[in-house]
Amino acid sequence: MSRPAPALQTDPGFEQRARESFARQPAMTLIGARLTRVVPGEVEIELPYRPEITQQHGFVHAGVIGAALDSACGYASLTVMPAGTGILTIEYKLNCLAPALGERIRLVGRVRKPGRTIVVAEGEALAVAADGSEKLVATMSATEMTIRDRDGVVD
Repeated sequence: MSRPAPALQTDPGFEQRARESFARQPAMTLIGARLTRVVPGEVEIELPYRPEITQQHGFVHAGVIGAALDSACGYASLTVMPAGTGILTIEYKLNCLAPALGERIRLVGRVRKPGRTIVVAEGEALAVAADGSEKLVATMSATEMTIRDRDGVVD
């Protein structure tokens, strides 16, 4: 029997804070990722297919998928953190399940277990075809750490 998900606490400005922080990430700009949805405990990022982010067979590179899923999990976690804090990834595991090929990749990060200092998140990368069908291409489990009172690490 599964337990209901814990209630997620957010500050009133969580969405704006997440969007402004994401906009300051040069790495996500470089790969063409856009933050498309922000709700308490969950975010979505879209990554358009471009040859510049592929590996030798034309699939979106696993490293690029990992970077974008890391951001999705991190920003999902940030949505449940109090104002004036930041979040940093302390560990993640990426499982590549299928070649990442489609018009775009939809990356979803979700808080699995919120905590005051440590947050556990999970992510999914879905390749979206021209007809809108989706295929799961990667999953991630991530551990995030809340950062307080550290210059330069407040979102």
